[in-house]
Amino acid sequence: MTDQTEYALPTSAPRPPLAPRTAYLVASGDLRESANVAGWPTQQAVEAAVTGALEDLGWTVVRANGVDPATGHGFVSSQRMGLEVFKAIPEDAPLVVVEAVWQYSHHVLAGLRTHRGPILTVANFEGEWPGLVGLLGLNAGLTKMGKEYATTWSVDFTDDWFRAGLKEWTDTGRITHDASHVRPLPALPDTPEVRLGRALGDQILADKAIVGVFDEGCMGMYNAIFDDELLNPTGVYKERLSQSALFAEMQQVGDAEADEAYTWLTDRGMTFRYGSDPATELTREQVQSQLKMYIAALRIADDFGLDAVGIQYQQGLKDLVPASDLAEGLLNSTERPPVRSRDGSREVHAGLAFPHFNEADEGVAVDALVTNRVWRGMGLVPDTTLHDVRWGEDYDGAFVWVYEISGSVPGSHLGGWDKAEGWRQGHVFFPAGGATINGVSKPGAIVLSRIYIADGILQADLFRGTVVELPGEETQRRKDATNPEWPIAHVVLHGITRDQFMARHKANHAQLAYAPDAATADKALAAKAAMLDRMGIVVHLAGDVAL
Repeated sequence: MTDQTEYALPTSAPRPPLAPRTAYLVASGDLRESANVAGWPTQQAVEAAVTGALEDLGWTVVRANGVDPATGHGFVSSQRMGLEVFKAIPEDAPLVVVEAVWQYSHHVLAGLRTHRGPILTVANFEGEWPGLVGLLGLNAGLTKMGKEYATTWSVDFTDDWFRAGLKEWTDTGRITHDASHVRPLPALPDTPEVRLGRALGDQILADKAIVGVFDEGCMGMYNAIFDDELLNPTGVYKERLSQSALFAEMQQVGDAEADEAYTWLTDRGMTFRYGSDPATELTREQVQSQLKMYIAALRIADDFGLDAVGIQYQQGLKDLVPASDLAEGLLNSTERPPVRSRDGSREVHAGLAFPHFNEADEGVAVDALVTNRVWRGMGLVPDTTLHDVRWGEDYDGAFVWVYEISGSVPGSHLGGWDKAEGWRQGHVFFPAGGATINGVSKPGAIVLSRIYIADGILQADLFRGTVVELPGEETQRRKDATNPEWPIAHVVLHGITRDQFMARHKANHAQLAYAPDAATADKALAAKAAMLDRMGIVVHLAGDVAL
């Protein structure tokens, strides 16, 4: 007997037809609704400016989704929502992703991965709302997945540079950027630093290292996840840990131990700006929790024999405990409160900075690990800061970047713990509060870098810079234009313009380490390049670099 049953076969809804000279617009948003609501007016203004510029070129712009009356904003605020929004976009349509806020890239990456039309990412270049930060994260994700895209940015979207790039995209689907500042790593000279870097590379390949990751995928940063197949050949392996284990360990830390860490900090001059309302002000209880996290993280690192550790915090822990920044900055400091093993018999990692990679960014994990070994091998202070590339403006004839991080900076980068103040994290992003390590980074020579995935391999950009000192009123203006509660570094990049950096950099993060002078910084960069090269990571030099 033949089975004649007919089944209902699923079908996908047809995409709408594409009209000529029409671009579709989407905006990836935050997972935190408080941030989406707060940033929506700025997003609307940026979208209007970008739409107006396209209309001036004779194009029509269709927003792929409207404003949700329940939330009051039009951001794509989840991966599921992103899948639904892309159903309304013709597969071959010119697509513009407009960003005026921090955004969770995975909300739109699924749709972007399969989109067949030309893609343009656009951001505002201003301090208060970090569209350019979100743009760099999104671009890095597209680069990792091997998806072709064009990108641009502007302060007010009226300048000739932006308008010319937009026209190029409407004509060709591309925007040409100047990459003349980047060159491959040349043959390295036979110097003591190069020999040190190569020996350290040989060591990590032979003996291996372990980085502990307290949950991957922080804030949609797909670009910050390095697959084992790429990571392991460098000698680096992952210990996948749960933030719930960190929370559980925090409950085992006694108040007396946290009090000792607190006294250590205050004895060295760190101060805290306290209030009485925990919903909006910093409290001693919040700081106590942060110090317990610091102790717990070191003990777990000791348990697993880790060489570096990264705490995601957002999402998950933000709903349970105060911010991780104080703990993270302490971990990255050579000079930090001592932590003893659970039985009190020994000090854990005595006298050493323990590399921490903020927001579980595994590009920073490898970078911090390498920097720590090279700097220590050269007898330098290995403390590192992961900074957000936040904003910048010309000052006195130079473009001075605002590099800021949410608080996890080692005290040494501020010039000592007596230069550090604990300010409450903003309640929009950090509902449980917690102290930053606020201050102004000391002037000096720095080495900067980013390790990222492009063309299916691990690559690294190394470049030099200087942290400069600005007048107090200019520093305060820049802090007020961004996040005054966060630590700031005034960074001048050597031989790299604003737009060259923006077009090239494959992350919202940059890693920073100090050297005592410019000549030593050059030597340290050469040693770092040699170690990375030995590990099999493709190294590029950006800007003015002396080997």
